[in-house]
Amino acid sequence: MSKITLVLGFTGASYALGLLEYFLKQSYVSKVLVLAGDKPEMLPKGCEYRKGSWPASGEIINRIAAEVKTPYLLFLQPNWHVALGPAALERFVEVVATTRAGLVYSDYYEIKGGEGQEHRVNEYQLGSIRDDFDFGPLTIFSTAAVRRSLRKWGPAAGSAGAGVYDLRLKVSLEQPVYHLRECLYTAEGAEGAPGLFSYVDPGNYVRQKELEDIATEHLRRLGAYLEPVYTKPPLARQTFPVEASIVIPVRNRAHTIAQAVESALGQEADFPFNVLVVDNHSTDGTTALLAELAGRHAVLHPMIPKRRDLNIGGCWNEALFSPACGRYAVQLDSDDLYASPQVLQKIVALLRRGHYAMVVGSYTLVNADLEEIPPGLIDHREWTKTNGRNNALRVNGLGAPRAFNTEIIRKFGFLNVGYGEDYALALRISREYEIGRIYENLYLCRRWGGNSDAALTIDRKNRYDAFKDQIRTLEIVARQKLNQSGRKRGIK
Repeated sequence: MSKITLVLGFTGASYALGLLEYFLKQSYVSKVLVLAGDKPEMLPKGCEYRKGSWPASGEIINRIAAEVKTPYLLFLQPNWHVALGPAALERFVEVVATTRAGLVYSDYYEIKGGEGQEHRVNEYQLGSIRDDFDFGPLTIFSTAAVRRSLRKWGPAAGSAGAGVYDLRLKVSLEQPVYHLRECLYTAEGAEGAPGLFSYVDPGNYVRQKELEDIATEHLRRLGAYLEPVYTKPPLARQTFPVEASIVIPVRNRAHTIAQAVESALGQEADFPFNVLVVDNHSTDGTTALLAELAGRHAVLHPMIPKRRDLNIGGCWNEALFSPACGRYAVQLDSDDLYASPQVLQKIVALLRRGHYAMVVGSYTLVNADLEEIPPGLIDHREWTKTNGRNNALRVNGLGAPRAFNTEIIRKFGFLNVGYGEDYALALRISREYEIGRIYENLYLCRRWGGNSDAALTIDRKNRYDAFKDQIRTLEIVARQKLNQSGRKRGIK
């Protein structure tokens, strides 16, 4: 009956010993491997101590894979109180055996603030290569699949926190990753869970570099890795009315749009530029504010699309394909500000050098009153210049402000979506062209209740994450085909 070895990162929390005893009472559990820095006192019988932490290092994963005697490995993330549903472990085991999956995970019932709700998780796909894909607190691996993948692709790599990521990617190459759309357990906790911007915290740089190396090797195994050789942007064939356009899509931002527009109009540059504001049928007075400002500033061009089915990406296309658009198109969100009057000049100077189809700056997080909030400057140094074509597939965004060579991106256009439209275009650009970076602060990004990613429900977060996984999947397939066709290198 005992078929499972449970692996648990032990944090010393008061409930942890009770959790160990709870799992040891489950008939399907043979033993529990406890990972901790120091050996915990009074471990229940049936528990074995291993020096380490969770997420585990590659060294620990390799050791566990070699010594475990059960056909299944159950990983439980620390800081979670978990109660299994009826026959939950039996169901996990049954599905692994039936589907021949290497890894199985399920939905769960989550308790937050005393209230419970179903926590649905996403389907795993080819593009689910971010290290923070949400599997939920419990995942079960086939021991045979783990050993097979490590024999074929080499031992799990990485220090603490990276080994499980490497294992998951290698297992996914050999056998399916299967999502059970059933709430098999109840979970509460996750104290100290990473925040929205934790992966760009400068303190995580070393770990991010390690994760980049793991993801890059995965792309090599998939046949989707691209060498750092780029297509050079061609000489301009189109004519433009101005050298640059600042593009601001907006809907119902009457309380912030004037500040954003004034920030754009206040730019100081040695070239002509204009400001294109695409007003997506606002109903809160934004339209009247823009008309008043345009009456005082000839370079401000408010636009109202004829269509009413446009999202942010569609609004960008309205500006991009407008006769008023400049040679370079530079982003500004309707509730954000440039950090200084020199931002546009710095961005265009880099684009003018001729090597880049896109340039991305760095931004500082601020509150609604423009006061800096943690983690402060977001410079996305987890993206790297030498490996940017590939690392763009692992990170979840490239930063702001974003600027584009208009002639090049007119070939692609934006997806008509309201989340990730910029990321999708950046991936498409990086397939062929080099992206330039500016690591100094250029932009003030407001965090407030009206942000598109503020106070996300589980369903909406899943939808956003699944969309980014999908565009990564499509991009990986496109790169595989590019490599298979022999057109691996761009034209220098």
